[in-house]
Amino acid sequence: MNKFSSLSVLFIFGLLPLTHAQQRKTIDQRVDSLMKLMTLTEKVGQLNQYSGREVTGPSSDRKTYLLNDIKNGMVGSMLNVKGVKDTREIQAVALQSRLKIPLLFSLDVIHGYKTVFPIPLAESASWDMDAIRATAHVAAEEAAASGIHWTFAPMVDIARDPRWGRVMEGAGEDTYLGAAIARARVLGFQGEKLGAVDAIMACAKHFAAYGAGMAGRDYNPVDMSEQMLNEVYLPPFKAAADAKVATFMNSFNTLNGVPATGNAYLQRDILKGQWGYKGFVVSDWGSIREMLPWGFAKNLSEAAEKAIIAGSDMDMESEAYKKELEKLVKSGKVDIKFVDDAVRRILYKKFELGLFDNPYKFSDEKREARVMNDPKYKDVARMAAQKSIVLLKNVANTLPLQKNVKNVALIGPLVHAKKDQAGSWTVYADTNNIVSVYEGLKSKLGNAKFTYAEGTSIDQTSTAGFDAAVNTAKNADVVVMVLGEAGDMSGESKSRTDIGLPGRQEELFNAVKATGKPVIVVLMAGRPLIFNSIADKADAVVYAWFLGDQGGNAIADVLVGDFNPSGKLPISFPRNVGQIPIFYNHLNTGRPVTKASDIRYKSAYIDSPNDPRFAFGYGLSYTTFAYSDLKLSKSAIQKGETLQLTFTLTNSGKVAGEEVAQLYIQDKFASLARPVKELKDFVKVKLNPGESKQLTFTLTPEKLAFFKEKQGWVTEPGDFKVMIGGSSDGIKLENNFELK
Repeated sequence: MNKFSSLSVLFIFGLLPLTHAQQRKTIDQRVDSLMKLMTLTEKVGQLNQYSGREVTGPSSDRKTYLLNDIKNGMVGSMLNVKGVKDTREIQAVALQSRLKIPLLFSLDVIHGYKTVFPIPLAESASWDMDAIRATAHVAAEEAAASGIHWTFAPMVDIARDPRWGRVMEGAGEDTYLGAAIARARVLGFQGEKLGAVDAIMACAKHFAAYGAGMAGRDYNPVDMSEQMLNEVYLPPFKAAADAKVATFMNSFNTLNGVPATGNAYLQRDILKGQWGYKGFVVSDWGSIREMLPWGFAKNLSEAAEKAIIAGSDMDMESEAYKKELEKLVKSGKVDIKFVDDAVRRILYKKFELGLFDNPYKFSDEKREARVMNDPKYKDVARMAAQKSIVLLKNVANTLPLQKNVKNVALIGPLVHAKKDQAGSWTVYADTNNIVSVYEGLKSKLGNAKFTYAEGTSIDQTSTAGFDAAVNTAKNADVVVMVLGEAGDMSGESKSRTDIGLPGRQEELFNAVKATGKPVIVVLMAGRPLIFNSIADKADAVVYAWFLGDQGGNAIADVLVGDFNPSGKLPISFPRNVGQIPIFYNHLNTGRPVTKASDIRYKSAYIDSPNDPRFAFGYGLSYTTFAYSDLKLSKSAIQKGETLQLTFTLTNSGKVAGEEVAQLYIQDKFASLARPVKELKDFVKVKLNPGESKQLTFTLTPEKLAFFKEKQGWVTEPGDFKVMIGGSSDGIKLENNFELK
């Protein structure tokens, strides 16, 4: 390196004082300056990401070669290295490289780092964007204090099949709600601007249509129309991009025969082309290499060629770019412009985070100790857990429990659950600190007598514990059963063909219910479960998902009425697996069922109703809400105009509560068949008993548009129906308008 180049490097990395003029350099200029100094080998090095599970541990061949690669500038990012000590140690190795380019440290911070929040599907049931943003911010603050720069979240895949294990990681079945949640999570993780030490880069995943895998199986093919892709599956990604999400991750599935990792239409044409996205794309774990078993590439070299040309910027754990990319460029098979584009995007984020100015800015031991022990995060966790709970049934005001109740029987395999409440994707949690339902209720009803019987385990086939459970119930005033699936039964690679309550739990419920005692069922799960006997017979059903650290306290808050449940389902709950996929915004068909008693030659089942057991948007409260006085600003609007809808929402019950008022529309006649209803807006409102508020929804032209192949997004003149209510099947107000 000549003298001029050496000085340039020192200025770029802030190792010499910058003049005022140099400080005004834009990030683009700094990236340009650095790239002029880089060899092809060093450029390829920035595109490689490896797991660090063995890098900071005992000596191994992997540790030796990875440390050498890092020292030689052949690694751009590490995942699974966490904690100030380890991240600082590995960053120091990276700074021994010729150009001293710092590493990005990344991790799957999905629903909390040290503090465990409700799983994302549960938080989505809150329909509360402020709460969702708050938990993402706490997760970011903890992760950043531990040396992490980047999370592989949020997952914004739309999922209409609860057999898919990763349904727990997203926002459910609806595009509009999913897009709102995507934006909230990105802003929560990243803050207002990248570079703050209480924020980390977010990653919108999995691009695209991963949630539509055939048969609900992970890593499976996806085949769909352009219309469905654009209307249903892409909008949450577009919302994340508009919120300036730092990175995207491509998905494991094929889309119409092309693996997403090698899909130029998705990554070049849509993401980086139509959307003008400036961040970078990382592959999912080994997905470049997986193009071989897909039959899309005959060897690793061809896989690397197709991935980089398609727009996959960083290779996670395939070693395809490391082994093949330099040769591909030198042979002329890959134009250097593709490599330069990827490197530029990655370096830009490193500059934006401030890592060139201070490579150790996220590795402060004092900040780590302070943040990891901040007691206020428990309050955020409890708030989020409370808002995530959905009350599905409450016969004759069984809930809330009276605080003077004398004898409470707690029955079921999850009464004492701690680790299970963490759910999938926890990285630094101390699950011993999670509050169980037993502990939560004991703290609320300290004067009551509690008796406990497990009855059965989650995977048990024996009924040996039923008698003890029944006897426990007989001697109680009220029974609380805590049932569900284990925490590790949902998540990645956890697809199920049977989503009923596992084991013999529903039989246990039937035995306990036969005692005649009032039975409250609390269900924990990472997905919608099927529990028809419980839905039919229980006096109250509380869907508690996996709520994290403060789950037991939040459940107790709801059961005793200290918190009025306000959650609404973000996904439909089927009656049986034969209905799957099931979702509220379906087409009407040419032979719709108009009367339940008349299904002959109609689009119907002969052994089940068409509708779900619990519909999208559904959720009860300890109070009631009345909808009235719907008024439209106009009965007809011109193309491009907006329409205001005003109505009055009243708390008609006796306690304060929150309601999620939901706006749906139907395009009644169009050049393409349209869904029976589509969510287009919602608002969460807290009202005191007897209080009323006038609320307004605005229908913009974009909300009336739909996608047509070869034409894109269009609006067509015609008749529209507007529907407002507390759930997709609980419409209270309707009206019509015309688009001229």
